[in-house]
Amino acid sequence: MKKTIVTLLVTFVALMYVGTVMATGGVSSLRGHQGIEDMAKKPTKKKQKVAEGGFERSYKIQPPTIPHKIDKEKINLKVNTCLKCHSEKTYKKKKAPKVGDSHYVTRDGKVLTTISSRRYFCNQCHAPQMDATPLVENTFEGAK
Repeated sequence: MKKTIVTLLVTFVALMYVGTVMATGGVSSLRGHQGIEDMAKKPTKKKQKVAEGGFERSYKIQPPTIPHKIDKEKINLKVNTCLKCHSEKTYKKKKAPKVGDSHYVTRDGKVLTTISSRRYFCNQCHAPQMDATPLVENTFEGAK
């Protein structure tokens, strides 16, 4: 009996909430007024920012952002073209920043002679910068 009353009460509250949301125009989303079943609009191609010397970091341990074009770079299980310029062997000749020492350390703290597999896919942490307006308001200010 008690379970039935609680179930009915929860159902009633949920229906009241849904009714209120429907009456006030629904939930707004980044899709705007486009229905969820409709095909997504093709995103516009954004121009990648290029910065001599790189971009300023927003906080102390932020991974550096990529200050050059990477659309022709390839990273997969067999090839990582980032290492053509940023490896320990080539960075001086290419005048590029060297891959951080932390990238040669395993999860257990063992130092390797090659890049750790968990740091191999560079663009998981390092991202190119685009000339794009934010989708939502952002008031973040990094520590200087």
